[in-house]
Amino acid sequence: QTQLVQSGGGLVQPGGSLSLSCAPSGFHLDDYSIAWFRQAPGNKRERISCVSRNDGLISLEYRFKGRFSASRDKSKNTVYLQMNSLTSGDTAVYYCAAAPSYCSGPDSEFRIWGQGTQVTVSS
Repeated sequence: QTQLVQSGGGLVQPGGSLSLSCAPSGFHLDDYSIAWFRQAPGNKRERISCVSRNDGLISLEYRFKGRFSASRDKSKNTVYLQMNSLTSGDTAVYYCAAAPSYCSGPDSEFRIWGQGTQVTVSS
């Protein structure tokens, strides 16, 4: 019963925007940090952002500042990733993942994964 259900993704033109959602089922955001990752073919998986358990503090990797933002809606038990000014370099499979620790922990702490969603930026 413990899972992460993702929504969003798809095809978007360069310069466009896209929003992704991640809804935990069977656990609450008070208890798990939720991070967004992405992985492009031939590339290393990289962390984009993290919403910390309990206090909801948000971290965002420097390379994404100004274009991407993460948020949390506790009433809906859902986290979001808003992506703007998309380029072809953003084409990847995007995942959300949960960890029973704070965002300062290593990536290995994220052991509950969403199904992933393809984001393709192309004209």
